[in-house]
Amino acid sequence: MTIQNITAQLPFVDISRFHGSADERKAFIEELKTILHDHGFFYLTGHGVDPKLITDVVATAKRFFALPLDEKLKIEMVKSPHFRGYNRAGYERTRGQQDWREQLDVNTEGEPVEIGPDTPAWKRLFGPNQWPEAIPELKPLLLAYQAEVTRIGIEVLQAIAVALGQPEDVFAEIYEPQPSQLLKIIRYPGREVAETDQGVGAHKDGGFVTVLLQDTVPGLRVQTEDGVWLQAPPVPGTFVINTGELLELATNGFVRADVHDVVAPPAGTERFSVAFFLGSRYDATIPVIELPENLKRKERGVSVDPLNPIFREVGQNHLKSRLRSHPDVARAHHADLLTPEDRNAVPSAY
Repeated sequence: MTIQNITAQLPFVDISRFHGSADERKAFIEELKTILHDHGFFYLTGHGVDPKLITDVVATAKRFFALPLDEKLKIEMVKSPHFRGYNRAGYERTRGQQDWREQLDVNTEGEPVEIGPDTPAWKRLFGPNQWPEAIPELKPLLLAYQAEVTRIGIEVLQAIAVALGQPEDVFAEIYEPQPSQLLKIIRYPGREVAETDQGVGAHKDGGFVTVLLQDTVPGLRVQTEDGVWLQAPPVPGTFVINTGELLELATNGFVRADVHDVVAPPAGTERFSVAFFLGSRYDATIPVIELPENLKRKERGVSVDPLNPIFREVGQNHLKSRLRSHPDVARAHHADLLTPEDRNAVPSAY
C-alpha cells in the first residue's frame, strides 16, 4: 500500500532492448548514453528477475526486522571486524549525522585474512557474514538474491560500457574474478521513532552501480546537477539503478555519481528497501577510460568533496567509507587506523 501518490521523475530503461535487434540495441545505447550523462539514475525494467524471489526477499526481510531486538543484536555489526551484520536505527552515519534506518549488511561470503604489519588495511574487509539463528532461511534466500542482482549489475555495466564507446567487458579486468557485493536489507521507522527526517543523508554511492529494490513507501530523492531534487517513488516490477563514484572516476565525470537521500516516512508508517552495491575488486585501481571525442568533450572532471575524498584505490576507498559510516565498529576493531581525536568521535578516512 502506498502512502501517497507521487509521480516518478526518472527515466525508464528496458535492459532487454540491449539484447534486441541491431536497430533496437542502437536506439537503446543512444538513450542510455544521454541518461548516463544527465542523471545516472533510472528505473530498470526487462531485468528477468523472478517476481517470487523479490516477494520472498521483502517478506523475509520484514520478518527479520520484526524479531525481538535481543535476537537481532546477536548479530550486531560491532561484533564483526568485517562490517557485516545488524545495525540499529541511528547507528550508521552519513557526513557525521545519524541515519534513521535499521539494516542488515551482507557482503561476499569469505574467510578472514591474517593481518600482519605489512598487510594492506583494506584486507580487513574480507570475512564471513553474520546470519540470524531465528530465521535460518534468510541466508540462502539473500545469497540467491545477491547472485541475481550481481548478474543484473554486471549486465547494466556492460551496457554502460557500450554506451561509452567501449567493449562490453572493459570493466571486467577490475571486477573479475570477484566483485564487491554489498547487500543491505533496510527498514526505515516512522517519524515517531526517527529524531530527524534523515532516513539516509545526502550522499553518493561508492561502487559501479547500485541496484535498489523499493517496497511500497516512497522516500528516495535524487539531486540533479543544478540542485533540483527529483522524487523516485516505488514502481512495481522495477529496480532503481544509479551510477557510483567508480564510474565517475573512470569517465572523468562524464558519468556522474549523483547525490541522493531518503526522507524518513511519516509517523505510523515504515519503509522497506533492499539495496545492492556492485563494486570492483578491492585490490584494483580505477583507470581513466579514453572516451570517444564526442563524449570526451562532455567530461566534467571528478567532483571534489573535502569531507569525502575519493581514491582510485578501491580497497582504500571502501574501507574509508565503512570507517566513516560505522564509528562503533571502527573504534572496536580498527582503532589503529584512527587519529586519537577520531577514537572518541566519528572516524575520519584514516
